[in-house]
Amino acid sequence: MFVQTQNTPNPNSLKFIPGKKVSNDGPVEITDKSKSKNELVKNILSMNGVTGIFLGEDFLSVNKDEKTEWNDLKHIIISFINDYYSNGNKIVIENNKTSSSKIELSEIEKKIIKILETKIRPAVARDGGDIRFKEYNNGIVTVQLQGSCSGCPSSTMTLKQGVQNLLCHYIPEIKEVIAI
Repeated sequence: MFVQTQNTPNPNSLKFIPGKKVSNDGPVEITDKSKSKNELVKNILSMNGVTGIFLGEDFLSVNKDEKTEWNDLKHIIISFINDYYSNGNKIVIENNKTSSSKIELSEIEKKIIKILETKIRPAVARDGGDIRFKEYNNGIVTVQLQGSCSGCPSSTMTLKQGVQNLLCHYIPEIKEVIAI
């Protein structure tokens, strides 16, 4: 198995592409190893300097602190990924969402979510991250950035010049986009 790596706009995040399915439960971000029962996630999060892991459909983005070098982490993470799949595991995260009550969304919120999912999320995923709609209130859209996008130096520019411009173009009621 050959695990590819890909740099992201965030120098403290690296995207690992195993060539296998990673999550069939949508994007998942884990920053606390006690919150996961998965051996691969626990092993990676146990490494000194690793601050979080983001699991997309076919990739893992690993975030590290600024003091740690990728040369100290990269090959060990690749080894963990290879061992995990070599041991017969087919997927890292499998349908573990609990059913929650459906919240009624306004027409504007539905439009925002559709634009985020169809036009913005695929581009953000290519960089090893995700964007989630949180709230719309008085012209202000609140989103959450995850994975490589969380803490990325260029995320503010992406948010304002990319996400905000696109949403304002399609939905004139939107005045600003902020991240939590």
